[in-house]
Amino acid sequence: MPYLIVRLQPVDALAHRAYPYGIMQEEQLKKYKIELERERGLLLVEIKNDEKPSDFGSDIDHFDEKTDQTEELSNHLAASRDLKNRLDEIDVALSKIYSGKYGVCEKCGGRIEDEVLNIAPESRFCKTCKL
Repeated sequence: MPYLIVRLQPVDALAHRAYPYGIMQEEQLKKYKIELERERGLLLVEIKNDEKPSDFGSDIDHFDEKTDQTEELSNHLAASRDLKNRLDEIDVALSKIYSGKYGVCEKCGGRIEDEVLNIAPESRFCKTCKL
């Protein structure tokens, strides 16, 4: 799965872009950018570790053991898919920081509340549209 490569720019240069609801404060934008980049780094490490195949061995004695291994592999694949989806969401949020669209709800075009961004800085929707 291809990943978005984000070109890094100085945060202070980004903070002066006009947002639909005024200018986002430099420290706010920097805080969200740092948190997103930190989370992105952690996810990349976790995804890399998850890509190592599990060794179940070849000495399956019982049908129950094979079922357990199949279930474990299925759970592992689902968790890996969730990590990659979260990474994609973070990449989209970082690209929005660089394009001046960060903090704008994709559904209604309104401002995403700080309360929402503080909990999940990759949020794409305001509190009202999430419901």
